[in-house]
Amino acid sequence: MAIEAADTAWVLISSALVLLMLPGLALFYGGMVRRKNVLSSMMHSFVAMGIIAVEWVIIGYSLAFGTGNWFIGGLEHVFLRGVDLYSVSGTIPTYAFIAFQGMFAVITPALISGAVVGRIKFKSYIAFITLWSLIVYAPVCHWVWGGGFLTGEALDFAGGTVVHITSGISALTILIFLGRRKGYGTDSIRPHNITLTLLGTGLLWFGWFGFNAGSALAADEIAALAFMTTFVAPAAAGLAWMAIEWFRTGKPTALGFATGILAGLVGITPAAGFVTPMAAIIIGAAAGSICYGAVVLKGKLGYDDSLDVFGVHGVGGITGALLTGVFASVGGTGLLLGNSHQLLIQFEGVAITILYAIACTIIIGFVIDKTMGVKIDENAENIGLDRTQHGEAAYNI
Repeated sequence: MAIEAADTAWVLISSALVLLMLPGLALFYGGMVRRKNVLSSMMHSFVAMGIIAVEWVIIGYSLAFGTGNWFIGGLEHVFLRGVDLYSVSGTIPTYAFIAFQGMFAVITPALISGAVVGRIKFKSYIAFITLWSLIVYAPVCHWVWGGGFLTGEALDFAGGTVVHITSGISALTILIFLGRRKGYGTDSIRPHNITLTLLGTGLLWFGWFGFNAGSALAADEIAALAFMTTFVAPAAAGLAWMAIEWFRTGKPTALGFATGILAGLVGITPAAGFVTPMAAIIIGAAAGSICYGAVVLKGKLGYDDSLDVFGVHGVGGITGALLTGVFASVGGTGLLLGNSHQLLIQFEGVAITILYAIACTIIIGFVIDKTMGVKIDENAENIGLDRTQHGEAAYNI
């Protein structure tokens, strides 16, 4: 198939937009942590840009999109062997496809960092995301998009299962090895700069247009649809979160509205190119409401997911994946159009991914904990990771 210049330009632009989400994520997370941990938190996002980008080119792309089998891709594209200047994927150069998919591989493990800020050794974090990307992300990506057993079956337009369920569930699971932060539940652990979080929210939403609409891999009507649904779903989610919070507490917070927007972005990701804008509003409102409930429930259950990665990405990803099976009407049909089987497939995909992510994260966490340890000591936690892990301070005043 011949290369289309418009498609190529759109995918390259989308790739750059997705990469911009990493600084957006760093600001979103960095604003919510305590001052002594802001650089460490932001470093977790930035270092993924280095580690996973190199790993993706060396072996990750091959494991995700190589021929392989039902479970994992083959090794024919290790070091991008077999790919050259003239290789084509659909209507775009294969290099453009590899770059675009590589951005997804980079941001997914970075999402997990929000659950572990303030208490994980930096070297252990590096080891974790390196192993996790190969053992969890690459196989699940292959299952859904690379020719594995869910390809053509489960509907996941831009990564509800591949990105958000894997990261959200793994974030919850790694807490087994970290326990709670010192003072959690007794001391006031407040965000140090919500203005950074709001700026990060804006950058994430901006980049998400590339994340979702770019997944059409063409400058066409499906990209336009995904762009539109990515516009309205987070808007509805932010309003839903704000309304519930306002009703329950008497005050709508900026942090709550920003978190609601993120929940809506997560919720619409698997459905972006499969549903109409009106359905996207419903999905967004549902994601905002359900994720709000999940975050409130965290306080009652007592687990210490620092920045609500599971409550937003895990729960939002599950919500979006299942509702895709309800509202799909473009490029597939869901429950509302009489296809109950699609909802069952969505449920099976979600369940298998959850179990796989939990099992693999436990194994990875156990190995790292026994070899180099996962959690920093109490003294380092008191001082803060900026100084103890990086020898720096965000604010020298």
